[in-house]
Amino acid sequence: MAKIKTAWFCTNCGVESSKWMGRCSSCGEWNTLKEEVVLNSKRDIISKSIQKGVSPKPIPLENIEFNQENRISLNSLELNRVLGGGIVPGSLILIGGEPGIGKSTLSLQIPLIMSGIKTLYVSGEESPQQIKLRAQRIGGDQKNCSILAETILENILTHADEFSPSLIIVDSIQTIYTQSLEGSPGNVTQIRECAAAFLKYAKERNIPVILIGHITKEGSIAGPKLLEHIVDVVLQFEGDTRHSYRILRGIKNRFGSTAELAIFEMISSGLREVVNPSEMLIPMHSNNLTGIAVAAMLDGTRPFLIETQALVSSAAYGTPQRSATGFDVRRMNMLLAVLEKRAGFRLSVKDVFLNMAGGLKVTDPACDLAVVSAILSSNFDICLSQESVFCAEVGLSGEIRPVAQIEKRVAEAAKLGFEKIYISAYNKISKEHRKKIEIIELNDIPSLIKNTFNQ
Repeated sequence: MAKIKTAWFCTNCGVESSKWMGRCSSCGEWNTLKEEVVLNSKRDIISKSIQKGVSPKPIPLENIEFNQENRISLNSLELNRVLGGGIVPGSLILIGGEPGIGKSTLSLQIPLIMSGIKTLYVSGEESPQQIKLRAQRIGGDQKNCSILAETILENILTHADEFSPSLIIVDSIQTIYTQSLEGSPGNVTQIRECAAAFLKYAKERNIPVILIGHITKEGSIAGPKLLEHIVDVVLQFEGDTRHSYRILRGIKNRFGSTAELAIFEMISSGLREVVNPSEMLIPMHSNNLTGIAVAAMLDGTRPFLIETQALVSSAAYGTPQRSATGFDVRRMNMLLAVLEKRAGFRLSVKDVFLNMAGGLKVTDPACDLAVVSAILSSNFDICLSQESVFCAEVGLSGEIRPVAQIEKRVAEAAKLGFEKIYISAYNKISKEHRKKIEIIELNDIPSLIKNTFNQ
C-alpha cells in the first residue's frame, strides 16, 4: 500500500509546513496549522474530463495574437471599472468576503444584468428554489442563466462540457470537492485542487470562471488567502452588515489596475450602483451642529467626500474614553496628542468620540485635517461652515502636510457645490481649479484655528 503524503497548512494564510508548529511562520497566528493530505497515489487528482486535450506546444511570443478589447462587458459601470473594462475570457476571478455581506446577491446579479451571455450558475449552498426567489427579487433577464445544484467537481466539469456556457459562477468554492482526494469539502487540499481544476478548465476552454469564497473574522476557513496566487483576479467585498453600503475592492488583477473600487448600496431589490457616493456621504442635516467636518478622501484613484463627526465632552469617570468608528483609534490618539502638545488644548481629561458617516472605514491620511477640525469644533462648541471641505495630513510637529492627487479632490468638492477647501500650503494647485472653488492654504494647526474659528 502506497504511503499517503501529508503536510500542515495554515488555515489563516494557507502557507505549507512540513511539521506542526504552534505559531504560523508566515502570518504569526497561533494554533492555525491543520494536517491535510496532499497526494493520494491511488487516484488521479485532476478529473479526466479536463485531460482530453493535447499538450500545448511552445509558441513564439511575436506570433501570439491578442485583442486588448476582447472583454465581456458586465453591463455595469461599477463592475467594469473594478475589472479594468470587463471580464477577460479564460480568466479565473475570486470574490471573497465575510458571510452575509452579499456575495451571493452580487454573483447572481451579474448574469441577470448581462444580456445574451450564457451562464452556468453552480450552487453548492442553496437550492434552485432559493435562487429563484432571489432572482425574482433582483429582477433582470433569467433566460440565459442556468442553475446547477452540485458540489462534486467531476460532475460540474462534465455538465459544463455539455452545456458550453460563456460564463461559469461557482458559489462557493468551499463547498466543492473532488472525489480523487480524501477529506471533507472546505479543507486546504480540496480548495486548492478544485481551484486548480477550474483554472485549467478556464484556460483550455477560454471561458471565464467566477469563484465565491468565504472568510471569517477569525480566518478559520481557508479561502481567498489560500487562492490568491492561483486566480487571476481577487476582488474583496467589504462593508458592515449593519449599514447599507458595500465596497468591491480590487486586491489583485493581472488584466488591470488594483487601484479601483466599486460602491454599492444594499436595497430590497439587490445591490444598487452608487455612481456618485459623495452625494450620499456629505451632510444631510441642519447647519447648527457642532463637531461636523467634511473630508475629501481618495480610495484608490476614486475621490469622494465623507462626513466626519466628533464629540468632545468632560470625562464622567477618572479615565477618559477614546472611541473611533471607521477611523484608526491609534491615529486619532496621535492627533489628540498633537493638539495638546502643539496647540495647548487639554484634551487628555475629556472623552473623545469619532465617527465616519456611512459605516465606511477610512485609511487616507488626508482625513486628518477634517478629524482635527471636527474635534476642535466640538471642543469650542462652534459650528463649521457647511460649505467647507478639509483635505490635508497632520504631522507630529503640528504642520499641515500635502497629500497626493490634490486636484482630483478639489475637483470633486467643486463639482458638489462646496465653496471652500482647506489644504496644505505646500500643495500646488493650477489656476483653473482655483477659479472653481476658494482654496485656503494652511501651514500648521494655529493657522487652521485662526482661519476656521477666528481664535
